Amino acid sequence: MAVQQNKKSRSRKGMRRSHHHVDTPPVIYCSCGEPRLPHSVCPACGMYKGRRIVAKPEAE
Repeated sequence: MAVQQNKKSRSRKGMRRSHHHVDTPPVIYCSCGEPRLPHSVCPACGMYKGRRIVAKPEAE
């Protein structure tokens, strides 16, 4: 098993982890104008690739 020779300082540890942050998710806008994630059904209108996938409930 590999064992480190010397302790890594907090600064070096932080520099190594500088790219471990979470990226902001890409947002695209549906034809209805609502923001949504790519490759997913629009939560507002239920459309995906120009087809209605989820039936939107009728307003009462």
